Amino acid sequence: MPNPTFANKSVLITGGLGFIGSTLAIALARLGAQVTVVDSLIPEYGGNLYNLPQDTAIRVNISDVRDKYSFKTLVQGQDYLFNLAGQTSHMDSMHDPETDLAINCQAQLSILEACRNHNPTIRVIFASTRQLYGKPDYLPVDEKHPTRPVDVNGINKLAGEGYHLLYSNVYGIRSTILRLTNTYGPRMRIRDARQTFLGIWIRKILEGDSIEVWGGDQLRDFSYVDDVVNAMIQASLADQTIGNIYNIGGDEVISLTDLAKLLVEVNEAGHIEWHTFPEDRKRIDIGDYYSNDSLLRSTIDWKPETDLRTGLAKSLQYFSATLDHYIS
Repeated sequence: MPNPTFANKSVLITGGLGFIGSTLAIALARLGAQVTVVDSLIPEYGGNLYNLPQDTAIRVNISDVRDKYSFKTLVQGQDYLFNLAGQTSHMDSMHDPETDLAINCQAQLSILEACRNHNPTIRVIFASTRQLYGKPDYLPVDEKHPTRPVDVNGINKLAGEGYHLLYSNVYGIRSTILRLTNTYGPRMRIRDARQTFLGIWIRKILEGDSIEVWGGDQLRDFSYVDDVVNAMIQASLADQTIGNIYNIGGDEVISLTDLAKLLVEVNEAGHIEWHTFPEDRKRIDIGDYYSNDSLLRSTIDWKPETDLRTGLAKSLQYFSATLDHYIS
């Protein structure tokens, strides 16, 4: 149903053909916004043209956020910028740190410079990650927890946050930081584990292969994509969130072992294989993690609406009907 707040408003979404970006684009278009998505469609980063309906009025611009010359044109005339573009793989950031630096750090500075020079009144929501907290000192983790990234990705995302806060405080580029935690749901990347291990679990269970659980005792919370999108939209409308950082989490805390069992149960079929945690991943693993997002809930009157069982069922239903579009 159209929302008068977004009627005829121009919205730009970087990473807009990706999992969260496309879900956000569809939601905003339904609220009456004029949406443009920007995506590089680099195969490793999750963009997929199938994520948007073919009959949509959403405009698609195939462009790389590292191209500062094209972005200064794209940002002009926009009322909102949802800045979701990024390199999300923690392992990739360790194998190719310079690319991670270019996308998650240098490009963010260029985007903000484009806003400062060509659209200083734009409203910005920046998608960050819980990964930059590192190994938790306490649980659940709130925004006051020290930031100690354990990989290059976390360091660069932390720098991206810093740029957004700086430009908000110094230049008035009204920015809000949202730290996401294990987002899942329809349109997520399931081809591999670059975005989340849950994606490859869903692929394997639908293809009749075994789910591989590494370790299994680790505790996590999970955010269904519609809940994350709703938080982003609500945060963009609340002036009190400007210049601040908020966690987005889930209501349920679950071990990876129990998560795998629940996925098999919801699917009504599947097999699980247990493995020791790989040494190369153990070095950057953060152990148990779940979020305290009470600050966001109290600030914008938001809370998750989709429980884990329901979210998994919706995800399995979506991908069982569209699998070929996500594995090729």
